[in-house]
Amino acid sequence: MGRSTRKGPYVEERLEQRVEELNRQRQKKVLKTWSRRSTIVPEFVGHTLDVHNGRKFIPVYVTENMVGHKLGEFALTRLFRGHTARGEKATGAR
Repeated sequence: MGRSTRKGPYVEERLEQRVEELNRQRQKKVLKTWSRRSTIVPEFVGHTLDVHNGRKFIPVYVTENMVGHKLGEFALTRLFRGHTARGEKATGAR
């Protein structure tokens, strides 16, 4: 279930302040953040945010299509290495 529309989107206060400061100064610096739960708001568009995935920081360039989504959706935490080949499955231990 999503967050109540009455409350509005959750954005970590410090992250929002840092992005507003960059917008005021008209700079395009990469900001590191651990806040995967923050919602992307229109002020973030055009900035690159390094989102922590638990192991390393993943650079996420924010576009208009991302507004309303969470930052964590774009910094994947698991690495899918593919399915096993049919030959490996048949010759495996039973």
